[in-house]
Amino acid sequence: QVQLVESGGGLVQAGGSLSVSCKASGSPFSIMNMGAMGWYRQAPGKQRELVATITRGGITNYADSVKGRFTISRDNAKNTVNLQMNSLKPEDTAVYYCSAQLPRDRYWGQGTQVTVSS
Repeated sequence: QVQLVESGGGLVQAGGSLSVSCKASGSPFSIMNMGAMGWYRQAPGKQRELVATITRGGITNYADSVKGRFTISRDNAKNTVNLQMNSLKPEDTAVYYCSAQLPRDRYWGQGTQVTVSS
């Protein structure tokens, strides 16, 4: 079992930048077995959707809607994953959730709000 705590986010004007970070904690066994980490988002009235993921080895995957604007990075020594968001658009407004995949379960953070004003 792991716990994920997000930080960052907030309010920004369209075209601006924000970053969100997530730190994982748990037993050494759980941390060692943590696979891909990532960010998902959920806008009001919509389903949760993938934003970006990164494997322990650094292989990344992005939603088409954020390619070229968002960058995901991971520090395995610190058990953190970061999402740098540039050229933000109003449609990026959502609650952003950190996620970690373990062999049997996917864990989620509590979410952090990102609001982009037009």
